[in-house]
Amino acid sequence: MNQPAANQTAARLRLRLTNTAESIVRSGHPWLFADSIREQNRAGKTGELAVSYDRNDKFLAVGLYDADSPIRVRILHAGKPQIIDAAWWQTRLTQTLARRDGLFDATTTGYRLIHGESDGWPGLVLDRYATSLVLKLYTAAWLPRLKEILPLLKEKIPCERIVLRLSRNIQPVAEKQFQFHDGQTLCGELPVGAVIFSENGVRFEADVLRGQKTGFFLDQRENRREVESLARGKKVLNAFSFSGGFSVYAARGGAKSVKDLDISAHALESAKRNFALNNNFPGVAACVHETVQADAFKWIESSTEKFDLIVLDPPSLAKRESERAAAIRAYERVNSLGITRLSRDGILVAGSCSAHVSAPEFFDAVRRAAVKLGRKFTELKTLQHPPDHPAAFKEAEYLKVIYLKFALDAVRLADLPR
Repeated sequence: MNQPAANQTAARLRLRLTNTAESIVRSGHPWLFADSIREQNRAGKTGELAVSYDRNDKFLAVGLYDADSPIRVRILHAGKPQIIDAAWWQTRLTQTLARRDGLFDATTTGYRLIHGESDGWPGLVLDRYATSLVLKLYTAAWLPRLKEILPLLKEKIPCERIVLRLSRNIQPVAEKQFQFHDGQTLCGELPVGAVIFSENGVRFEADVLRGQKTGFFLDQRENRREVESLARGKKVLNAFSFSGGFSVYAARGGAKSVKDLDISAHALESAKRNFALNNNFPGVAACVHETVQADAFKWIESSTEKFDLIVLDPPSLAKRESERAAAIRAYERVNSLGITRLSRDGILVAGSCSAHVSAPEFFDAVRRAAVKLGRKFTELKTLQHPPDHPAAFKEAEYLKVIYLKFALDAVRLADLPR
């Protein structure tokens, strides 16, 4: 197993795990927590390869060691031993990119190329925005390996630049120990202003240097298309609108008006620019677009305005497992408020990005909100992860969206859990 240059003379980092952890690794889970390690031959350094063995001293897995994280090892490979060298990395990247073959045509130049653990790159995300790549790291373990990873990316994915984005919790160690900072351009020149990319022919701007996530919420692409198909002739509210992605699609789909509601003035200005980018579409040019800067929860609760279609996609309401129960109650409450703002035959599009709230829990919370209000509805569909954002283990299952259409003659769903 190859190590970073600084560790070449050190003994290979060897770990032995608890019995429970052995079973978890064999099941395919990509994380080893600190309390899963019952023995190691020496102190590990962030970024080096850690090899785990079972109780019979047989190879179990190899992964990236993170000395400062509760997730102590991000597993790269489990099963039979393999040499982790340049050829191994190249093969893994080739396999990952091949999974995107055929997913997008020339009208879509913004999508995810590497989706962390679910693509075999634990704690690493790579997004494409036209000719710009954004590399987002969620563990410092990748920082000492960037020198060997970057040439592979540039070779396999032609681009003008690669921008580094860092999870907030690793920014201090990145600057102090590795001299990397959030928003740094790893190759190429800094972009002048926002990067413009297209999605199903719709043009959007992405703030790749400072924007949320990597600059845009690429994971909602399929749901934006669904909203477009439902919006003709409708008065639309896009709550927690960010930069107006759902709104532009709704306008292109023929919505008569769209209201973007968000607490961030910066996000709403971006929404205006995104509308301007798409004025070539007759629907966008004809749509009445309004922005409201306010706390979405408070605004919806106090408003008396009615809408034909409401998109409710708030930020994560459960950052940790201890917040799960409160988040479920909050989802029920905010969707209840949203439903009261719907016309009698309106459509609710309710989303959640909270990994600690399961899809069944979230969907049931939205359904309960409708039932408690005495509203009859038809469930049109539920959607989860798009193909460029695969979810290969439980903790990766964060995205879920449910579509409810309300009408006098609709059938109420029965047998909901209480």
